[in-house]
Amino acid sequence: MAALAPPVAAIRVAVRRALTGLPGSGPVLVACSGGADSLALAAATAFVAPRLGRAAGLVTVDHGLQAGSAERAAAVVAWGREAGLDPVESVRVEVAGRPGGPESAARDARYQALAEVAGRHRAAALLTGHTRDDQAETVLLALARGAGPRGLAGMPARRRLDGVPLLRPLLDVSREQTRTACAVLGLSPWEDPHNADPSYARARVRADVLPGLVRALGPGVLDNLARTARLVAADNEALDDLAAGALDAVREPGGALSVPGLAGLAPAVRGRVLHAWARELGAPPAALSYRHVAALEALVTGWRGQGAAHLPGGIRVFRRADRLTAVGPR
Repeated sequence: MAALAPPVAAIRVAVRRALTGLPGSGPVLVACSGGADSLALAAATAFVAPRLGRAAGLVTVDHGLQAGSAERAAAVVAWGREAGLDPVESVRVEVAGRPGGPESAARDARYQALAEVAGRHRAAALLTGHTRDDQAETVLLALARGAGPRGLAGMPARRRLDGVPLLRPLLDVSREQTRTACAVLGLSPWEDPHNADPSYARARVRADVLPGLVRALGPGVLDNLARTARLVAADNEALDDLAAGALDAVREPGGALSVPGLAGLAPAVRGRVLHAWARELGAPPAALSYRHVAALEALVTGWRGQGAAHLPGGIRVFRRADRLTAVGPR
């Protein structure tokens, strides 16, 4: 018996780890664009899931942004059925008219469609093919934006998408491994032209910045960036737990917050408390930024009698005596 190629084995092991112990009896669905990363993930899931007693399916999203996108989606669906995946679906989404830039709008449309399909099939989980290289790019982009610890934590290996677990099994697998796995398995991945379009920041990081870092610092830089994301994510989780308890401790009757209580918190915890409180008040998480939390912080530690801090969603926060109070939607 021929030995299993190491990249194929690594991807199957990663998928097995992600699926082992997964609760629920529904299928797992792989989000597959037809690119090397998601194609290798789908092939591994088609092999591993049935051996764990789990049905596995596939969903591909047609953004309609390129000529031939419908044909590409149809080809992915046909391959998925040949690979024994079931259910297999293609979903067309409209990107135009959504808020944000083209990347953000396409991502929002894609995840909305994936969540809808996963919910309809009562999926136990949705799997995406993000790799270690994607994680390294995410960390660099977050660093460039000054995103802070939440951004530097990169993409979580697990999170919930409208109530469905979203798993990223390949965050410790390289992009090159997925390409090699596809070649070994005789799969022909699709190359998304957007990945090489220099008008996108991520494409510039992929084409220029990361290769430059590898040349200057060695190939281990990709692993180090991904490791940084894991370490920061663990720290964030601990700080968020502390902040949850601190938020309860500084609450005043009527939903206000105690200024002396806030002032006594460590800055890292206080910032998280104010961020969480702003979300509770109804501030949209995607619109809530560092400057909004800094304005709340100034009401606590830089008080000079200034007016309200304005949060997204039409919310105003005032300091009245030793309390922070909010006016606006909840």
